[in-house]
Amino acid sequence: MSDALLIVYLHGFLSSPQSKKARQTLAYATSLGLADNLFIPQLDSSPLATINTLQKRVAGHDKLAFIGSSLGGFYASCMAEHCRAPAVLINPAVRPHDYWQQYVGEHRNYHSDTLHSVTPEHVRELAELAPTEIGQPENYQVYLQKHDEVLDYRRALSLYGESHCIVHEDGDHSFENFHLELPQAIQFLLSRIGGSVR
Repeated sequence: MSDALLIVYLHGFLSSPQSKKARQTLAYATSLGLADNLFIPQLDSSPLATINTLQKRVAGHDKLAFIGSSLGGFYASCMAEHCRAPAVLINPAVRPHDYWQQYVGEHRNYHSDTLHSVTPEHVRELAELAPTEIGQPENYQVYLQKHDEVLDYRRALSLYGESHCIVHEDGDHSFENFHLELPQAIQFLLSRIGGSVR
């Protein structure tokens, strides 16, 4: 097992490691001397392939934490449950298979302009991957903005529990002013794995 800290940031649907929140996370990690401990992958179109790749990447790490936004929040939750690791979720998708049929087809990535295909098989994979319950809700800190125009924040509130959610009255799906939450979010993750902000 490796005792090196690994924090994995997972972007949302049609996003990339070049997203604003990913770049803000990297900048803050760099300010703490943790840039080398942060992994921000480009996620696969297939949910199952995404999780399989992530499981291989984190294998052997015993100091592990996740940050995920939107669909990346769903993946972060899947990984946190599998690895019994802490996670920070930002406007996370909850049970996305319930409504993902509407996205079947081709879409363009916001950053690379490449085509991203969603298939009925991807919807089935999301259903198979979805945690039936949250085993250790204390491992989660969930950031929600009520004016999220894409996802209903109440789904996350119900799944993770009010005591583990930080709810903002305004905002949107992109999560306005995310950089202001980073000190608290990273401190939470480090505290759950026995570390602290230097």
